[in-house]
Amino acid sequence: MNQKENYIAVFDSGVGGLSVLRHLRDQLPGERFAYFGDSANAPYGTRSREEVCRLTLAAAERLMSRGLKALVVACNTATSAAINELRRVYPDLIVVGIEPALKLACDRFPGGRIGVMATPMTLREEKFASLEHRYEHACRIFELPAPGLVELVEAGKADGPEALALLEQLLGPLRGKLDALVLGCTHYPFAARAISRVLGEEVALLDGGEGTARETRRRLAQAGLLENGEGTLILENSSPDPALLALSRQLLEIQ
Repeated sequence: MNQKENYIAVFDSGVGGLSVLRHLRDQLPGERFAYFGDSANAPYGTRSREEVCRLTLAAAERLMSRGLKALVVACNTATSAAINELRRVYPDLIVVGIEPALKLACDRFPGGRIGVMATPMTLREEKFASLEHRYEHACRIFELPAPGLVELVEAGKADGPEALALLEQLLGPLRGKLDALVLGCTHYPFAARAISRVLGEEVALLDGGEGTARETRRRLAQAGLLENGEGTLILENSSPDPALLALSRQLLEIQ
């Protein structure tokens, strides 16, 4: 495999997948990553399944031109809508998706009260319905669609007054009633401080980013494709707004 063919691509509808990329870089520090955020078409969570599938396949085709050994779909909505189609179109490529960390929440809080905050599309897709059915007898699950929060994260306002007002409206009625909140969109970890201010620090916030990174590492190891190189990173976004790349570096804590 030459150098052009050893990228791990990470894709999201915008900057949210950077929360997964942080885990990937922690677990795979010697790898070459190419991140693509489709902020020009964000949010995906209020689009139709067909639209999200089309946009995801277009992003994958763009990334494939680099020469990839793996594609991480760091977007719950895109995973729900397009992961099976991606695996059909690219049968020889390692394709790893993400799902709400409901198993983790039920394992940690058996019989507990678990909120799942996600985009409207993620919650209405069959993939989530199947996941919920698997664990509905292990804990009490509250579905919490959160339209509008992705846009605030994309605007760099994840911890601002607008986010707090939105979260108060959404989560305020559940204050004191949850053991854990599953962050079922990769944008939401960037609003974790605001979420905890509304719900209280005692409510555990859980997301699937670390598990996705572990699965990516496992698949690469299984295929003999792990590398220990320089650990490079390319950041790209479909939006021409330079502020989004600056925000991306800020969210990744790159100075």
